[in-house]
Amino acid sequence: MRKKVDERIRTLIENGVKTRHRSMFVIVGDKYRDQIVNVHHMLSKSVVKSRPTVLWCYKDKLDLSSHKKKRSKQVKKLMQRGLLDPEKVDPYSLFLESGGITYCLYKDSERILGNTFGMCILQDFEALTPNLLARTIETVEGGGLILLLLRSLSSLTSLYTMVMDVHGRFRTESHSEATGRFNERFLLSIASCKACVVMDDELNILPISSHIRSITPVPIMEDSEGLSEAERDLKNLKEQLSSDILVGPLIKKCCTLDQGKAVITFLDTILDKTLRSTVALLAGRGRGKSAALGLAVAGAVAAGYSNIFVTAPSPENLKTLFEFICRGFDTLGYKEHLDYDVVKSANPEFKRATVRINIYKQHRQTIQYLQPHEHEKLSQVELLVIDEAAAIPLPVVKSLLGPYLVFLSSTVNGYEGTGRSLSLKLLQQLEEQSQMSAKTIGGTLSGRVFKKVELSESIRYASGDPIESWLHGLLCLDATSSIPNISRLPPPSECDLYYVNRDTLFSYHKDSELFLQRMMALYVASHYKNSPNDLQLMADAPAHHLFVLLGPVDESKNHLPDILCVIQVCLEGQISRKSVMKSLSDGHQPSGDQIPWKFSEQFQDTVFPSLSGARIVRIAVHPSALRLGYGSTAVELLTRYYEGQLTPISENDVENVVENPYVRVTDAAEKVSLLEENIKPRLDLPPLLVHLRERKPEKLHYIGVSFGVTLDLFRFWRKHKFAPFYIGQIPSTVTGEHSCMILKPLNSDDIEVSGSDNWGFFGPFYQDFRRRFTRLLGSSFRAMEYKLAMSILDPKINFSEQEPGVSTSHGFLRSLAEIMSPYDMKRLEAYTNNLVDFHMILDLLPLIVHQFFQEKLPVNLSYAQASVLLCMGLQNQSVTYIEGQMKLERQQILSLFIKAMKKLHKYLDSIASEEIKSTLPRIKEVVMLPHDVSVDDDLNDAAKQVKAKMQAETENLLNPELLQQYAIVDRDADFENALPNGAGKIPSSGLISVKSTRNKMEKHEKQKESHDNKKKRGKDDSGFRLNKKKKP
Repeated sequence: MRKKVDERIRTLIENGVKTRHRSMFVIVGDKYRDQIVNVHHMLSKSVVKSRPTVLWCYKDKLDLSSHKKKRSKQVKKLMQRGLLDPEKVDPYSLFLESGGITYCLYKDSERILGNTFGMCILQDFEALTPNLLARTIETVEGGGLILLLLRSLSSLTSLYTMVMDVHGRFRTESHSEATGRFNERFLLSIASCKACVVMDDELNILPISSHIRSITPVPIMEDSEGLSEAERDLKNLKEQLSSDILVGPLIKKCCTLDQGKAVITFLDTILDKTLRSTVALLAGRGRGKSAALGLAVAGAVAAGYSNIFVTAPSPENLKTLFEFICRGFDTLGYKEHLDYDVVKSANPEFKRATVRINIYKQHRQTIQYLQPHEHEKLSQVELLVIDEAAAIPLPVVKSLLGPYLVFLSSTVNGYEGTGRSLSLKLLQQLEEQSQMSAKTIGGTLSGRVFKKVELSESIRYASGDPIESWLHGLLCLDATSSIPNISRLPPPSECDLYYVNRDTLFSYHKDSELFLQRMMALYVASHYKNSPNDLQLMADAPAHHLFVLLGPVDESKNHLPDILCVIQVCLEGQISRKSVMKSLSDGHQPSGDQIPWKFSEQFQDTVFPSLSGARIVRIAVHPSALRLGYGSTAVELLTRYYEGQLTPISENDVENVVENPYVRVTDAAEKVSLLEENIKPRLDLPPLLVHLRERKPEKLHYIGVSFGVTLDLFRFWRKHKFAPFYIGQIPSTVTGEHSCMILKPLNSDDIEVSGSDNWGFFGPFYQDFRRRFTRLLGSSFRAMEYKLAMSILDPKINFSEQEPGVSTSHGFLRSLAEIMSPYDMKRLEAYTNNLVDFHMILDLLPLIVHQFFQEKLPVNLSYAQASVLLCMGLQNQSVTYIEGQMKLERQQILSLFIKAMKKLHKYLDSIASEEIKSTLPRIKEVVMLPHDVSVDDDLNDAAKQVKAKMQAETENLLNPELLQQYAIVDRDADFENALPNGAGKIPSSGLISVKSTRNKMEKHEKQKESHDNKKKRGKDDSGFRLNKKKKP
């Protein structure tokens, strides 16, 4: 059955063709195949030129194969099943076979960049991401169409609950329910787009596209030659410069007036030949900046420049640049293979991209690709071209600049990842330096000149394209213009951190949209690489939360407060032990939960992943408020919030907080048919901002951060008591930075901690990381800047506060036997006495320095001395290398080195002396203690004892009993015999000697007496025994 197409659809297509603006159709229903043919037919009739080409993007499967033979088999099967009438020609099959269709899988969408199509068909809505949406829509030329195909839906609001493929990456073990906030905002934004129509598979316009009711044909704004005003200005410019031999042919290749003026600016700088200029080209996506650069480089070769270097994040980004260099050569009369050769890369990662062009028409000239971090290879360069400079980190771009001609090109907004750090910081610096040099030098040729060129007019479509405005608003691609100027910067102490309700933020209300654009503007201004996919992550990921730092809010004024800082947090952890064991055994990490999985892998730990934590995904500060303490304030408030210090105790005690559920639109919309449904933003929404005192925090054990490590960033986090546990050994190929993960344990009663370490449960892991990092400084981190390495290690270099009695408990080195021999000590002593060169002790350096950085040698060193030891002992660097790093003279470095070695030798020598003393034999020490009694008292006591004894002896001399022992009893004969010669006369001496027998007699008497006693006792005993027997 034939049906008349709604005239408004035809009018929208024709208006787009006349104004070179794109249009978009969303077709809901399973019978979309015939409508694709009808819409393409209407477009073909409206376009005067050839039949529009088609780009068909899909996930993994088409209804009919794109391969001709496979498609014919599928058609036969459909006929056999009765689904296709063989007598009627199927218009859809004819459309597929007519050619001009490019099929592309979503995963291969990068290969269509730079191409232009008249119509783009997007099927498999669930596979779409913001990046894919922007990448495919931007390939459509002015007057073309975008067709978005949706399967049959009972209600458009069912898109809110549709499970998108990307949600699988957002889910984790503890956060499994993703919310379709991005889809809700996408649908509401479509309703507000004037060039977008939502219709069913019979081309009936749905109520959501009520704005199309008032559509009218637009008049054509052309002159007699069929040229618009902009085209006329471009034509006049080309005619004015046609006589110039160099500029004229190149300007003819320009498509817009902006592009033509940019090429003229480049060529003026090239022909100046003073090599003291820097030209920056800023433009949005699809403005032709790479083409302008390519034409300018071709002009530089024609002007005689010999050494031209080109750099970009990847050589694939330079495809358009090299293409237009070759086009410029062709225009200037150069012939390939005769005058120049194009060299392709042999590196499989670069996919045969052009890396060099050798020219030998006038003399030997080269255009060479250079990777951004290889700036030291720049030699004899005359012109350096940096394409996509916004996607290169700012320090790397700065290192590329030098005393030669520099062309910078930067995307200020786009879908491939960009940032404003380049335009906001570097270009501002260059401009200030240029102005300063102009004032101080007075216009002499020694100062640098800076020029800035901006392209606003698109190549593919006319300015004011409604699809471009819609897409930029939806994906916040134009967020750079949303950064408001802050009239007053409040002190950080007066600022408060607020929780952002994501349901309200993505509800597409006017104020919510403005707030979202400002948040994304801070992201783009602060980070060198951003992507539209970040927006969907913010909206739908279940574990992500947003916080903003605001100044004092005046509720009497009805306007949005200024955002000073944005923090995006992702909750991680709470992983089951079973999952951890499986991951460790398989060697595979699931997506999400970055810090728990990396921690588990590094330390082979199965307990840490079960803890709950938060990872700070992003922190962005307003460009006008940088380095004023707002970022620090936000981090401190966030830490205090998760430690429960900001929430009142009464709320902390409540375990189960019941939130009032709000009614989703889907609940009310299912009862309404598709043709009657009217989609509007929700009204029953919670407040956008919630003060942290009014929201109960999640119970966390730690806060972590993952980032590319630089000195400033690391010092910022170190100041807030974060410590590293992982640093990637392979630096990024684009940034040259090592990935780093840091952690801060929170106060929690759930974990038992032994000891009084400030790091809590993290202490042993942190010490293990420091040991590993120290060992790796000689290999993987050998080229790391010494200041960064010192900040990461954070060594103890001042031991003066150490108590003398606790050295052994700190594990100081007590024996040299394991690390040094006596000969080593002699060499070290010789060096410290200036008897030998420092090369004599280079082999000892790693041993000694490792001990020092492990805090086993309690020696006080200055920061400079410790830095020299780190470079020479841990990183094995030469003195020449340290000269360049520390900006010191060689003698100063060697002076610092010998001072440090003297201090270390002094301590090592004391250890050696102690060891020798311990091996020698020791005399037992006599302990001399004072007497309890004084000498006088002691003498007096002794004198008394002697007197008493003498007195007693004197008294006993006259005692008869004592004299009795000398008595001679009954032995007169013995007495007489004792007289000399028995004469009975006493000798003249008066003394005679008589042997006494008294003792023998007494002894005999005693024996006799004891014998009698025994007899008597024997009789008594026998009587006792007899008496005992008589008892009954």
